[in-house]
Amino acid sequence: MKLRLGFSPCPNDTFIFDALVNGKIDTGKYTFDVVLEDVQTLNQWALAGKLDISKISYGVWPLVTNQYTLLDSGGALGMGVGPLLITRNPLHSPAEVNKMRIAIPGINTTAHLLFSMAFPQAQNKSFHVFHEIESLVLSGEADAGVIIHENRFTYQAKGLHLLFDLGKYWEEQTQVPIPLGGIVAQRHLPEPVITDVNRLIMESIRYAFAHYPDLGDYVRVHAQEMSEDVMRKHINLYVNDFSLDLGPAGKKAIQTLLDVYERVHSE
Repeated sequence: MKLRLGFSPCPNDTFIFDALVNGKIDTGKYTFDVVLEDVQTLNQWALAGKLDISKISYGVWPLVTNQYTLLDSGGALGMGVGPLLITRNPLHSPAEVNKMRIAIPGINTTAHLLFSMAFPQAQNKSFHVFHEIESLVLSGEADAGVIIHENRFTYQAKGLHLLFDLGKYWEEQTQVPIPLGGIVAQRHLPEPVITDVNRLIMESIRYAFAHYPDLGDYVRVHAQEMSEDVMRKHINLYVNDFSLDLGPAGKKAIQTLLDVYERVHSE
């Protein structure tokens, strides 16, 4: 049985899915037609129902719950992993944000939801692929930007400054982990297939952990000229016990995000 599977080229996703898609574990009757895209593209594809199995931002999850079911394995949740609002000018303060031009990595991302939660009055926003944000702030095209993924490890070296920690704000307000991204499966798939895929993703993660700190070629080739140190920091931050299994704490965090989404979009 062939399934269409989409995830991002970021090290956490390639680390998680390497064994699954490259024959390092036995996938039985399943084969996977794999596409790697940035998460906002995957969000848009989820809205269109394009893939059987896909990584998404939890920011788009409320919009696709009727079409997809959420898997327990393969996602990214945690404490201290949230998006950061950065600026070129160290004199800027959070009080100025509502008047600033803000670059955000995708309209349906968790980063946008957390920004909207913290700064509901900010209106001057533009949406971009996540790896463009630093350059937009450095060039002055944006006054500030919301960064995610490996950019949290690189912005300071580029002369940018932290303006507001959106993840810390989430944690202070909700007291739950930050749901960043999850893996979803089309609801039309038979329940045994969904169960099998969830198990295979868990096996793939266990395989990756068993061979870590070695980094496979699949992680390296898609790491977009990232240093090995940044690759490891990325994996260490975003792949954890929640990636193996959401568990009660992860499910509570996701329900909290759904509640926040409803509040933000009703204001």
